[in-house]
Amino acid sequence: MKSYQQGWTLRRRVVALLGVVLVLLLGLAAAEAALAAKNRQNIDAVLLKTGPLRVQAQELMSALLDQETAARGYAVNADRKDLAPYQAGLDRERDTFAEMRKLAVNYPDVLRALDVVEQRAAQWRSGVAEPVISTTERSGPSAGQALITDQTRQQFDGIRSAVNDLQGAILEVRQRTADKVNATSNVLVVLLIIAALVVAVAGAVLLLSLDRILIRPLAGLVGQVREVASGDYRHRIEGSGPPEFRMLADDIDIMRQKIARELDEVREARERIEWVNSQLQKQAEELTRSNRDLEQFAYVASHDLQEPLRKVASFCQLLQRRYSGQLDERADQYIAFAVDGAQRMQRLINDLLAFSRIGRLTTGFTEVDLNKVMGDVAGQTEAARQYADAELTWDRLPVIRGEEPLLTNLLANLVSNSIKFRRPDVPPRVHVSAQLVDGEWEIRCRDNGIGIEPEFADKIFVIFQRLHSKDAYPGTGIGLAIVKKIVEYHGGRVWVDTDTAEGTTIRFTLPALPEDVEAARAVEPAGVEESTGDLAATGDGAEDAAVSVARQPDGAGREETPEGAARDGTTGGMKETVG
Repeated sequence: MKSYQQGWTLRRRVVALLGVVLVLLLGLAAAEAALAAKNRQNIDAVLLKTGPLRVQAQELMSALLDQETAARGYAVNADRKDLAPYQAGLDRERDTFAEMRKLAVNYPDVLRALDVVEQRAAQWRSGVAEPVISTTERSGPSAGQALITDQTRQQFDGIRSAVNDLQGAILEVRQRTADKVNATSNVLVVLLIIAALVVAVAGAVLLLSLDRILIRPLAGLVGQVREVASGDYRHRIEGSGPPEFRMLADDIDIMRQKIARELDEVREARERIEWVNSQLQKQAEELTRSNRDLEQFAYVASHDLQEPLRKVASFCQLLQRRYSGQLDERADQYIAFAVDGAQRMQRLINDLLAFSRIGRLTTGFTEVDLNKVMGDVAGQTEAARQYADAELTWDRLPVIRGEEPLLTNLLANLVSNSIKFRRPDVPPRVHVSAQLVDGEWEIRCRDNGIGIEPEFADKIFVIFQRLHSKDAYPGTGIGLAIVKKIVEYHGGRVWVDTDTAEGTTIRFTLPALPEDVEAARAVEPAGVEESTGDLAATGDGAEDAAVSVARQPDGAGREETPEGAARDGTTGGMKETVG
């Protein structure tokens, strides 16, 4: 409580608690590490010293028994071969004593017992074994056996007793070491329990502290915030607990005041927006009604103007035919002007009528084969191509969803424009190709005509917009506007490729069928290029796989069947020639 009055922050409190816990845990960890090292030393002593010492003691007894057995056997048979185990046992005894001294360097009791065994073994050899062996060599087995008495046997039993004492000393050392291992292990367990208790107590203290200085103040703050969020923006938010919470409550209250002010402004703005929306809705309805009326007016006006316009044009043409040359030259000129104006007005009305019908009179979308559409376009533009000695080619085109009459009108307008805007003394060449790009078919109509300056690339799609006088190039200036409206009606876009070095390239997009898109995604990029190479080809290099409408000197037209096209190396192609 005192720390709270002094203004201890929540972080400071948590850090202090964690610091105390950390110091306790570090102290316990250091003690455990020291005990663990000592315990390891004791375990090593049990496993690596006392255990091997017991084995070496047994090995020592075995070596001594070999010597005793070999000496008695030699005394019986006087055979030098019986002394081989004696010498081997002697060597094993020396090695065993050396190894045991190394292992028992820290155990004086074991060393003393080992010295006793070594002394008694030496006494037995000098007092019994060696005299028996030397006597048997000089006097024979009977003299040697006479030296082996109960007294000599008791002397060897003394060696056995010394070895047993050595085993006892080793066992005593091993037991003391094992007791130390148990003691250190118990202390380690106690320290671990203490560490667990420290953690548990620290956790409980931390939990209670957090409940008092964090959860309760935070719950109170949350309740006040929810009260404000429910709509009571005039409720003042007051904080409690650590300084951070009081500062947070002040910041939230400042935000509440700002929100309250902004809500008042929003309420006023909403009222204004609702009024503006109502006005915009009225204007949108009026605009929709006006557009509908204008569209209907254009359609009706075009129909209603046809009859009087035809009458004016017919009578002007009758005047021209009947009275041509009978009046003066100025009268003939006036009549020619009237005829030309009437015919131009008739073309303008027809084009305007066609423009107004796009998207209004619909037959519904179906799957349209653009190759068939191009065949129809070739038939519609045959007269213009014959007059201009033009060549029309196209690659294998895709199947899309759309209205076939509108798509035919679209491509016919593009081909007609390419033939019309040709260069003098240069036979027109028009090529149509397609390529799948990002889920859309990008279709290109390329020619070798006069081209379009980049600054006029967008103006040519404006209705009745002309870049040349009507004397230079005939037309009403609505063809490309119809093209744009048809493309946008089908969900695409159209533009002029300004990077074309020669002539004009107009590109437009049409949505691809889902199966075409999936097929394109299923193959690798290289495979896509190979499989759609015919569709993506542009320029003159694609003529082998293209449908061609070519020129022929004799002016005769012929149509090849697909079988004939296949024999000529084309893929389902068609060739039509005009003079």
